[in-house]
Amino acid sequence: MADGTTPIAPMSPDQAEMPVGVNHLVINVRNMEESHKFWTEVLGFKQVGQSSRRPMRFYSGNHNGQMNHHDIALCENPDLPKPPENWDMFGMPLAINHIAIQMPNRETWLRQLAWLRKKGVKFHRRVNHGMTHSLYISDPNGYGVEVLYELPREVWGENIQGALNYAEGLPTEGDEAFVDDTDYPHFGQAKASAAE
Repeated sequence: MADGTTPIAPMSPDQAEMPVGVNHLVINVRNMEESHKFWTEVLGFKQVGQSSRRPMRFYSGNHNGQMNHHDIALCENPDLPKPPENWDMFGMPLAINHIAIQMPNRETWLRQLAWLRKKGVKFHRRVNHGMTHSLYISDPNGYGVEVLYELPREVWGENIQGALNYAEGLPTEGDEAFVDDTDYPHFGQAKASAAE
């Protein structure tokens, strides 16, 4: 049995091992205080630590009442260029298209949308996808941020591609931006290709 000090050369698999998912994301920001306010006061993350070596802070969402070491971290780089004045999901000169933030359920998501409106956050896009209902906003650095709740797996789990292809655009202004239809389309099993 390995005790942590015994060198062991593992056998190489025939292919890459599948990860569980993305553990955390670190983004560069121009102004730490401005970005800190956005990620905490606007989006609701909690700061759980900071680096003693560089201008970097760590943030967690709610993990069943517990904090994570970090879901997202901010690293200050004042040399970042200013983002374009008008945000666009597919035309921005940024390496990151958007960051998706999951709310625990539909009711919390709707309250968060109301909070964002109260804080004066511009709603760029409101979309019902086949697997999520989503609002797209942007942070002070121009990164797109998708605030979403995930639909039940039985809606999309048997045909992920069908759910990915589905997008219903909705209004971003007025009370219509808060309308959320729970008559979700269901995506049955994907059709077999002709080669099968």
